[in-house]
Amino acid sequence: MQRRDFLLATAIAAVFAGSSGRVLSAGPTTGPVRSFDDDTVAALARAAAAAPYQAPAQALPAPLQALGYDGYRDLRYRGDRALWAGRGVPFTVQFFHRGFLFPQRVDMYEVADGQAAPIAFAPDLFDYGRHAPVDAGGDFGFAGFRLHVAGGARADGDELAAFLGASYFRAVAQGLAYGLSARGLALGTGDPGPEEFPVFRAFWLERPQAGSASTVVHALLDSPSVAGAYRFVITADGPRTRIEVDARLYPRVELDAVGIAPLTSMFAFDASDRVGVDDYRPAVHDSDGLALWTGGGEQVWRALANPSTLQVSGLQDRDPRGFGLMQRKRDFEDFLDTEADYERRPSLWVEPRDPWGEGEVHLVEIPTADEFHDNIVAAWRPAQPLPAGRESRWRYVLHWEAMHSWDPALALVSATRAGAAFAKGVRLFVLDWQGGALDALADTGAPELEVSANAGEVRNVVVQRNPEDGRWRTSFELVPGAATTVELRARLHAAGRVLGETWLYRWTA
Repeated sequence: MQRRDFLLATAIAAVFAGSSGRVLSAGPTTGPVRSFDDDTVAALARAAAAAPYQAPAQALPAPLQALGYDGYRDLRYRGDRALWAGRGVPFTVQFFHRGFLFPQRVDMYEVADGQAAPIAFAPDLFDYGRHAPVDAGGDFGFAGFRLHVAGGARADGDELAAFLGASYFRAVAQGLAYGLSARGLALGTGDPGPEEFPVFRAFWLERPQAGSASTVVHALLDSPSVAGAYRFVITADGPRTRIEVDARLYPRVELDAVGIAPLTSMFAFDASDRVGVDDYRPAVHDSDGLALWTGGGEQVWRALANPSTLQVSGLQDRDPRGFGLMQRKRDFEDFLDTEADYERRPSLWVEPRDPWGEGEVHLVEIPTADEFHDNIVAAWRPAQPLPAGRESRWRYVLHWEAMHSWDPALALVSATRAGAAFAKGVRLFVLDWQGGALDALADTGAPELEVSANAGEVRNVVVQRNPEDGRWRTSFELVPGAATTVELRARLHAAGRVLGETWLYRWTA
């Protein structure tokens, strides 16, 4: 055991001291039982932050180190051995095996009646397929877990959420598929130096009550720069999944490039930019835009891009009401992909529970040549650094759903399209709008499109109804000239009244 692991184990033992030492025998939960409450993990995080950091154990047997993607998928948890299976509660838990890209050991505990007991690894919990079962030689540990619905409003056995890899987790809404991910914390994303990836070292899973729509998960986060205690309340809320997050951070050093509530997604291409694309599909993405509801009440839509070089944007605000990465395209014809089901990928909206002060929604767009690597990151970056040695608390709700509810009076941008205009060196942008008061406008009361650019020239602005669907279509030309980056902004209005959200886009040469 390394010194860091010893210190952490000592801290855990100190917090749990004085408990009964009883052993659970039901299901896969075994080991000494310790007292647990909502401050237990915070005490562990404070103790961890006061000690020098050492990375968690990652040593694996050679066969597990050599596993590829398909081989790792062969290691399947046995559903009949799921935690809480047959207990009459609305959720069950299955665990991920260590291996492939997930070598880190993550400790698991079950919490019931104010007591926590470790969940021990055993090879017979898994179906190894064509691989030989691992010789555990003791408690080999797990890599993560996934939460399933056990009856209720959704189909029995439906997956609800999964926590796997560093501090990544994701959830799925009813009728949708897995798509973008969230993270516990982002450090230095998009900055010149190396990015730091905090990890969840341990989880405490509270046994849910019969008939409850929610379950509670606690997590201990750790990295060279910060430790943290997280409490997740995961709820199957009708057609959506809601995760309430209470994050208590304890920086070891001053954090000046921290990302709160970070979201990670993929955008390869759509009609906004098909330069160099040779693909039968009209679009490939998990998310097509960043949505922001500012503290001042403005609703913003920033269309995403797959740039040729790294692009970092900051949408400055104070006390944002919410932000998220959205997937607005919902028809098969939008993607024409019978396997990926991009039209079923969820949107993810972040709703702060407290005033977050000044900062920015930090958006990072990374060039990608394929659809297999996430290349979009969005997070809240506070204007002021988080000081070392002091608790910093962040509470917010993650809404995983098809579409987040906006002000119904405002029209939304349903599509952003761009391409070459007739004149050389000129780009044509076409924006389709729908919803809100805009749909009820008579042709005689056509709205106006206000377009601005921080470089180049905007010309030939047109607003007209699309005769095919009766909705409003707007277009304009951009003459970038010598500019290699242009920030575009557009908004619909009529008679001094704003009719739609604010559209933003960064054009790059």
